[in-house]
Amino acid sequence: MNQEPFRPMLRELARCYQAFESYAATHIRQIGLTLPQFDILVTLGNSGGLTLKTLGERTLITKGTLTGVIDRLEGKKLIERIPSTDDRRSQIVRLTKQGERLFQKVFPEHLAYIRQAFGGFNDGDYQRIEKALRDLRMRFATIGAGDLA
Repeated sequence: MNQEPFRPMLRELARCYQAFESYAATHIRQIGLTLPQFDILVTLGNSGGLTLKTLGERTLITKGTLTGVIDRLEGKKLIERIPSTDDRRSQIVRLTKQGERLFQKVFPEHLAYIRQAFGGFNDGDYQRIEKALRDLRMRFATIGAGDLA
């Protein structure tokens, strides 16, 4: 059976994501959060608050998991839910003062931690990798699910 020429690239893309996630998770666990909790903390940071719908769209968290993660962050007193002034059926999720302090502390720390992994790259490397990833993402975005059948 012939191997599709893109299979090695797909395998490497998956391995790269897994390696990055594992590396990032090490630091995130050290600060007492899970990856989804950190994702929400960072997404809410400097936002003033977001609806649950918007928060779900901006994070890598599935809708079914989002409520539980929000509940746990609320239990840690890092976020709060407030009624939306625009839509009574909707809630705004925002960082508490404690959550904002944690964000202000851990986000720069996490960026410094991630920066260590990119020590051997130069600006040209970043631009080349970013372009390749953007081109791949755009390819998926421009073909519809119906076009794949």
